Amino acid sequence: MSKLSRAVAALLLLLSLVLTGCKSEKSELSEPATFTFTVYPGSRYQTPLTELFKRAATVINPNTTPPPIAIYDSDAPLDAVANFYAKAYGYTKVATDATNNLSAAKPAAYYRNGDLNTDVKAVEPIMKKLNLAVDVSKAQGKYRAVEIEATRNRPRVTIQRPYFDVIKSQVVDRTMILMAP
Repeated sequence: MSKLSRAVAALLLLLSLVLTGCKSEKSELSEPATFTFTVYPGSRYQTPLTELFKRAATVINPNTTPPPIAIYDSDAPLDAVANFYAKAYGYTKVATDATNNLSAAKPAAYYRNGDLNTDVKAVEPIMKKLNLAVDVSKAQGKYRAVEIEATRNRPRVTIQRPYFDVIKSQVVDRTMILMAP
């Protein structure tokens, strides 16, 4: 993942709103006709967060059209959401980490860990350009995340719990689902 992609992904993981429960699977078509994805059952599309992330992409790459992005959230456990997407994408399991038991090949779906404060500080310049008043000192704690590689016309999926809500400047113990090419 490039430095730019990491910065955009980190910002997306930090910008989340209220989360909800899970019920049934839906397939949706977003912006361009080529961007299709499976939505976790019961998750809700986060319009303001998605639009904010698109603005962030424009700040990072001016004079370009923002990529198709969708952000959903759910109160479901990280493992349940990760297993759902791994299965939906045709992967047998989610590897414990990116090393895949020291295999030469990086797994298509894997867990990773991170630090909320480190991630928020990394995207602070972008938040300033977006005129977001964020109390970075409140971004405290570790998180667990899952990276799921894109397939066919399905986007890459990043799932994280907990996350830092930059709109409310608080850590939220819920699961955020980011889909982007």
